[in-house]
Amino acid sequence: MTKVYGTGAYDFKRHRVAEYPVELPNQLDDKPVESKAGSTLPSAITLSEIQRDRLTKIASENWLKMEKPFDAELVKEIYMTELTVKEGRKTVPLHRVMILEVSQYLENYLWPNFKAETASFEHVMSMILMINEKFRENVAAWMCFYDRKDAFRGFLDRVLRLKEGKALTIAEKTNYLVFMINAFQSLEDEIVSETVLKLASLQCWHSLSYGRFQMELSLNPDLIKKWKRMIKRESKEAAKWGEPFDPSSSLEVKFLRNLIEEFLEVLDHKVFAQKHSVNGDDDLVAAYGFEKIDDACVLYCERFMEFLIDLLSQLPTRRYLRPLVADVAVVAKCHLSALYRHEKGKLFAQLVDLLQFYENFEINDHVGTQLTDDEVLQSHYDRFQSFQLFAFKKIPKLQELALSNIGAINKRADLSNKLSVLSPQELQDLVCCKLKLLSKEDPWSERVDFLIEVMVSFFEKQKSQKEAINALPLYPNELIMWDESVVPSINYSGEGCLALPKLNLQFLTLHDYLLRNFNLFRLESTYEIREDIQEAVPHLLAYINNEGETAFRGWSRMAVPIKDFKITEVKQPNIGEVKPASVTAEVTFSISSYKAQIRSEWNALKEHDVFFLLSIRPSFEPLSSEEAAKASVPQRLGLQYVRGCEIIEIRDEEGTLMNDFTGRIKRDEWKPPKGEMRTVTVALDAAQYYMDVTDIAEKGTEDVYGTFNVLMRRKPKENNFKAILESIRDLMNEYCIVPDWLHNIFLGYGNPSAAQWTNMPDLLETVDFKDTFLDADHLRTCFSDYQISFINSDGTENLDPRPPFRIRLPRTLKGNTHALPGNKKLIADSMNDVNMVDPCGERDQLIIEAYIPPDPGPYPQDQPKQNSVRFTPTQIGAIISGIQPGLTMVVGPPGTGKTDTAVQILNVLYHNCPSQRTLIITHSNQALNDLFEKIMQRDVPARYLLRLGQGEQELATDLDFSRQGRVNAMLVRRLELLSEVERLARSLQLPEDVGYTCETAGYFWLLHVYSRWEQFLAACADNEGKPTIVQDRFPFKEFFSNTPQPVFTGESFERDMRAAKGCFRHLKTIFQELEECRAFELLKSTADRANYLMTKQAKIVAMTCTHAALKRKDFLQLGFKYDNLLMEESAQILEIETFIPMLLQRQEDGYARLKRCILIGDHHQLPPVVKNMAFQKYSHMDQSLFTRFVRLGIPYIELNAQGRARPSIAKLYNWRYRDLGDLPYVKEDAIFHKANAGFSYDYQLVDVPDYHGRGESAPSPWFYQNEGEAEYVVSVYIYMRLLGYPANKISILTTYNGQKLLIRDVINRRCVPYPFIGPPSKVTTVDKFQGQQNDFVLLSLVRTRFVGHLRDVRRLVVAMSRARLGLYVFCRRSLFEQCYELQPTFQLLLQRPDRLALNVKETTSYTERNVEDIGDPYLVGGIEHMGDIVNQLYQATIASYEYHQHMAYSETVGTPEEQNFQPNSMEMHDDMDTDMPASANGAVGGTPPLSQSEGPADMNGCGNGETTLDNQLDSETETQAPSTDGNGMPRESDVKEDTKSE
Repeated sequence: MTKVYGTGAYDFKRHRVAEYPVELPNQLDDKPVESKAGSTLPSAITLSEIQRDRLTKIASENWLKMEKPFDAELVKEIYMTELTVKEGRKTVPLHRVMILEVSQYLENYLWPNFKAETASFEHVMSMILMINEKFRENVAAWMCFYDRKDAFRGFLDRVLRLKEGKALTIAEKTNYLVFMINAFQSLEDEIVSETVLKLASLQCWHSLSYGRFQMELSLNPDLIKKWKRMIKRESKEAAKWGEPFDPSSSLEVKFLRNLIEEFLEVLDHKVFAQKHSVNGDDDLVAAYGFEKIDDACVLYCERFMEFLIDLLSQLPTRRYLRPLVADVAVVAKCHLSALYRHEKGKLFAQLVDLLQFYENFEINDHVGTQLTDDEVLQSHYDRFQSFQLFAFKKIPKLQELALSNIGAINKRADLSNKLSVLSPQELQDLVCCKLKLLSKEDPWSERVDFLIEVMVSFFEKQKSQKEAINALPLYPNELIMWDESVVPSINYSGEGCLALPKLNLQFLTLHDYLLRNFNLFRLESTYEIREDIQEAVPHLLAYINNEGETAFRGWSRMAVPIKDFKITEVKQPNIGEVKPASVTAEVTFSISSYKAQIRSEWNALKEHDVFFLLSIRPSFEPLSSEEAAKASVPQRLGLQYVRGCEIIEIRDEEGTLMNDFTGRIKRDEWKPPKGEMRTVTVALDAAQYYMDVTDIAEKGTEDVYGTFNVLMRRKPKENNFKAILESIRDLMNEYCIVPDWLHNIFLGYGNPSAAQWTNMPDLLETVDFKDTFLDADHLRTCFSDYQISFINSDGTENLDPRPPFRIRLPRTLKGNTHALPGNKKLIADSMNDVNMVDPCGERDQLIIEAYIPPDPGPYPQDQPKQNSVRFTPTQIGAIISGIQPGLTMVVGPPGTGKTDTAVQILNVLYHNCPSQRTLIITHSNQALNDLFEKIMQRDVPARYLLRLGQGEQELATDLDFSRQGRVNAMLVRRLELLSEVERLARSLQLPEDVGYTCETAGYFWLLHVYSRWEQFLAACADNEGKPTIVQDRFPFKEFFSNTPQPVFTGESFERDMRAAKGCFRHLKTIFQELEECRAFELLKSTADRANYLMTKQAKIVAMTCTHAALKRKDFLQLGFKYDNLLMEESAQILEIETFIPMLLQRQEDGYARLKRCILIGDHHQLPPVVKNMAFQKYSHMDQSLFTRFVRLGIPYIELNAQGRARPSIAKLYNWRYRDLGDLPYVKEDAIFHKANAGFSYDYQLVDVPDYHGRGESAPSPWFYQNEGEAEYVVSVYIYMRLLGYPANKISILTTYNGQKLLIRDVINRRCVPYPFIGPPSKVTTVDKFQGQQNDFVLLSLVRTRFVGHLRDVRRLVVAMSRARLGLYVFCRRSLFEQCYELQPTFQLLLQRPDRLALNVKETTSYTERNVEDIGDPYLVGGIEHMGDIVNQLYQATIASYEYHQHMAYSETVGTPEEQNFQPNSMEMHDDMDTDMPASANGAVGGTPPLSQSEGPADMNGCGNGETTLDNQLDSETETQAPSTDGNGMPRESDVKEDTKSE
């Protein structure tokens, strides 16, 4: 089997596989990136074309089927004919590269035959192109090089020397640059980083100009010693080789400098066809509009900017490179270049601005600390002051500048003006000789505008990043929404670069981290808003009426025409700000055109919901098809302006307040809204308003706020972006503190294991594990590396130990209970540390205290709930790590009991640290509910649990864990407890009014209960010899007379005394709970009680990450506090949504309170969903914090025993994990040993040929369907139902939304009309089914041309790990078997026949056959053959059924069968996307299910993929909108959903 590195940090790097358009063979090369949707459809190339293709033939002759001797000339010939581009913006012929990459050209031909000494230029370049393609496809790129590390170093050395004596074309230069970008983005790969980091080391300072070099050393005196040591070492090495010492000639010194100079050469002379002299200003003007621009050179310049931005935005490369970038004055030269001002240079200009931002970033490069605003300002003043002193002494002409106050000259225009008094020679002398900002040899140093630009950019005051963020509107407007270089369309193919920040391994500072996430989150939400506008506006059918005003013929569910809009209040700015404090407006609209359901949606709007105000002005004449093709989206929609706003309140026609949650309207006074007019008071964005008003005043632009005519809402679930952006912005404005122990690791620096518990102070030395261990043997197996000895509480040896156990934990635990680092190198080291146990020597001793827990009380409800899970040693390791302070990372492969482990950590933590509070965060409500239901079954009192957010309603418990529910529970409990106190008072012959309030009960406890107990203890102390003394003297005997068993036996003093203490414990608990209820007695309003509960009472508070981000401000205001954070599904949560929950509390005395952070997830499964491809692929926005920590090599514990699937099915995915085994019961339980009735195998790959001459089809981009697979899968499903498999045990999964909708259509046609078949439990995509499981899974892989996004191994792992007992994969064998990344799984699948093997002798769902016994396999010939088998089985079922019916009828002349079984589809109210109890019985009505040969797949069926089957199925009563239109084109929303999911 293929060697797969499933555990190194390097191969989690690139998994974001996505689909890319492939250019049409006859398409022009210089097609711009922003081409129209569908123009570059992947359907341009079919599998048969690939098979007939020249490259495929070469591949099969040379490295796929047969292995010929290596031919260097063949590599040259392929490179010259297939891989070079002559002209245009494209740098490679994309679909030729894709064919070569799919055929494993790199792995099987280029790399095995690579020798650094003899390889040709074409050989190295071909390898570069293949690696770049892997990065573009987002699959692990460096994996195949790990078998020959030394040869790989030779390859990198060849790459660095590739340009020596060879002139590269501009396309080759760009490809070379893209390779360098990819290499510097892979610094966690040791084989890459050890070579490329040398390029940005201190050595590169040899190439600085002398003046800059001296300035840098004087600013950083610590580096002088380092520099001297380096020179000494280099001269020694040169002497050793007998060479003269010339540091400036070495590769490391020159490499980056040469690259920068090469870029400046291209920028200056090659971008425009006509050459410019350096000072030719006239030529520059000419270049602005009239000359031909070279697109390939523009792409190269953009890529080079991306390269420099990447290097300056991570500390290891920034430290020594920044002086080099400043020395050559790259930013100043780019600002003055013609391209910067040219219309085609818009993206280039944005990238230059981003580069300038990172060059001036507020950080101390050499220490890595963030500079505060004050420090930045102070250093600016110091720099300017020294310049003024210098000017005053040495430059008389600058006397005025030297004597000016700093406020008058630190702006760009003023400074340029003051410097203009110098002659060109004086200016050059000042910049190059006196200030040494530039080298005199620089060819640009003659240009006055350049010298002034360098001076100004060095001395001007930089705008504070904090101020810039605060001045930024949170809502997007129309300018940013349709800017393709910032918010690209869905067509982004990974070929060009974008003006976006990237999330990679490391960040400069916390501010940098927040800023990148803020920008990306803002743009991702902008993209979604843009899609919603494009969906809603066309339905309104806007036109210009006779009066010349905009009117609307249509209607839209999400958008309504505005009747009236007016701004009601603009408040004065706050001190120190220019924007107004707030701007409010009133919007009036009518809901008269809507039906009841949509009306109720508009009426349900509430405070803080976000609206968008649109200004629409369509063109008078409709656009012709040619004009429409050229027009931008806003022009086609007639959209002028977009502004966001937030609801303050909403009123009905009579002015009555609706949906008020502030308590102004009492619940019993609420009335339904009147009339059809609604008036909404909204808060506009003050920053945007200020910008708009300034534009009106300064530029005379149109008043935006007088033009709004449409109000648009969005789905509430998708509309929480503003609150999250506000949370991030608030964090940037606070001096936010991540705990010290986490800070460096969080930014990606320092020792990866620094936050592991063994390196933390304040450990829990002795841990009470309560019910974690089921017995002593369980404990021994978990600590098998230790000599275990059990003792009693008094220190004597215990010969019959029983749980619970207390363990004094050593700081370094041996065995497999410790965390393993993510990096290979670190793994080896840690394994050496761990396995130092001498096999012959003595094992270390671990002393376990087995103690007898105190009697909990005499009533059944007093008994604690016990854990019944037998945890594995690795799970115990995770529990130990989780209860100790520090960072715990647990990787939980599918079915390994992540939730059980999490719950036990919470349980043990609660008992060991009862005063601490824990916050639980998950990604989905479903996961939170699973966790909560399991905590309920542990010994944690329900009164300490709280569940915040919306999903609380779905909790499958009788108790209500919402804030309101907990408050009510506390009040009910208070009354119950007070009645118990009254009963106690009665039993002691005392007046009952002591149980009037919690306060009086507290006094009663002290005066009467506790005092009596103390007297009792004193009496017993003197009479320990009397067995009956306890029974005689116990003061509360009458109160406990109602216990199920008598409390005292009178036989033994010890036993009775223990029982007495149990009774007293019961009483103590009652009064303790009453003390906790006291606050609810004092606080009168519901809100106060709920807040008290959240901030003081609850010990375990749970919410989703979205809720945490939305409500952060509220939590801070209420003073919410917590000590521990446990995050489930953390590999599915966006970076920023993981970060915000760490900061939901104010720091105390400048220190963060957080003590533990427990992250549980699986980075081998799918990442967070990011809907825009560009943010996902270019910016890596779908990287979770969990995955980044694993990539950084932070130690994690990987659970290693799965209890979900048959061991044989688990083999399909367990190669991806370190050593994933099976739990004993999976091997032992009968259900896992029995075969699947009717099938020869428990899993199989079924090859599906073309159906009606077609494989995959894509009616529109990314909306993939495969009719043959849909019919085949549904036939197999019907076959299983006819055998008697329950429908709720079968799920149908697919990898594309298009196929999901098609399968649902086929099910609606072939299954739903027959109640005895009905729909399966779920028909959904693999991505949506993550985290769920079922007994039987039928999986359709859809694609027949390119593998598509299943090349992302994480999607494969999810797909393979959903089934417990049976997995049947329907796909095109010839495509998937040659995919390199998927080899381990597909080699296993292909060891079995690729035609479905049935066991036709088995006619029911029960069989005694063993799973290894395949019986007599009957191989299905294809789709039609399967249809025939189903028909025969169906007829047999009917015959048998009619016989039984007849027999039953003859016995009792009963009711007609229709009354028992109605084949009416209305009864099947189950949703295909929710679990359902589907009965396997039921009568036959109507006609048999169509086999494929009897009728084509009906494309009409369900509408949107997520509607319930009620809507899908009641076709008798209401015609449903088809999911495809007449031409086979899907509805826009379906396509959109498809691209989002993928």
